[in-house]
Amino acid sequence: MIGRSAPAALPPSLRGWLGPIAALAALVVVALGILYAGHSEPGRVDAWIRPAVDGVRPPWRYVALAMDFLGEPVGAAALVVATVTGCLLLRCPRAAVLVVAGSGMAVATATLLKSLVGRTIHGDGNLSYPSGHTAFATALALVVALLATGRLGLGRTAGTSLVLTAALVAGAAMGWTQVALGAHYPTDVLGGWCTALTVVPATAWLVDRAADRLADRIDDAGRREPC
Repeated sequence: MIGRSAPAALPPSLRGWLGPIAALAALVVVALGILYAGHSEPGRVDAWIRPAVDGVRPPWRYVALAMDFLGEPVGAAALVVATVTGCLLLRCPRAAVLVVAGSGMAVATATLLKSLVGRTIHGDGNLSYPSGHTAFATALALVVALLATGRLGLGRTAGTSLVLTAALVAGAAMGWTQVALGAHYPTDVLGGWCTALTVVPATAWLVDRAADRLADRIDDAGRREPC
């Protein structure tokens, strides 16, 4: 049941703060996209950060490869299935829907932006901005953090702190992986992180709104049934 009795995908305590955060993240995505549109070379920030991370050697390279796999189709699908199963076991169907919709929309948005921005790395065929791997990992972490906030009944400050911390940890871990393996520039990673911060709260709001409307229709149909 995903009606009004089900836990909200976007906890009410966070709605006032995540909206402005999502708007700010969207501005960052757009600004970086305009700045690096059509580029194939690292920017100043990239040139400063990249040498400290790029070309990681074993055993950390194996860690990076394992992390990267979790952002590939097979690894990502396994993570999504596991997270959806956990949400359903906790009787949080809206969160289960958000796992699929939120992560899917984050990756789809990143893919669309890559074509629009046209930034490349290691050749014309390798579109890099924003990082889809980072967007996916951040989106999944955001959904889990939103679920935890609702389940634990956290207030605005504690809930927002948890959500942003989870996003930062997941985004930093996957972002490090992408830069270390030479797949993305650091600013690509930032763009992917901000893409997830933009998309997931909006998607969570839409999931709740659709579920509430569905619940209202079911209630109305029940009232119209003859006694």
